Amino acid sequence: MPDTLNTVAQPIVAAMAGGNLAYFLAWIGLFLMVALAGIGSAWGTVIGGSASVGAMKKRDDIFPSCMILSALPGTQGLYGFGAFFILKEHVTTGINMIQACAILAAGLIMGFVGLISAYQQSRIVANGIESMGAGNDVFSKTLILGVFPELYAIVAFATCFLIGGVIPGLA
Repeated sequence: MPDTLNTVAQPIVAAMAGGNLAYFLAWIGLFLMVALAGIGSAWGTVIGGSASVGAMKKRDDIFPSCMILSALPGTQGLYGFGAFFILKEHVTTGINMIQACAILAAGLIMGFVGLISAYQQSRIVANGIESMGAGNDVFSKTLILGVFPELYAIVAFATCFLIGGVIPGLA
């Protein structure tokens, strides 16, 4: 069975990134960090924006507060994009498998934490926006509570920064 697996896998690996699997995996990590964090931000801002439209049907004076709260989940995509720039300098055709796996892991960390924290953050801000539409003065409390999921995206971004610092030592 292992011979069959090697026979099947070798042409696939050779086709990927000119036969450099490590290079390919590192780029997958970079793509994941930007794509997943960006999807989370897009999803989150739509949820906040939709809640804003509903709330402004009742109170059109709350638009500035709604806009700020709706934009909050958009930061996770920026963290994913920033992490891309921190780590992309390490992706070269001479990258080894350990370095590539570190970048892939960073991509998974930033991507999934960005995706999930943006979605969960949007749920908090949407509830606050709906409450503001009902006449409650909860903007500052919603902003404070909405920042809590942000902390985990910041931790994921910092993790990418730290991983970027150790990659040269993994050579």
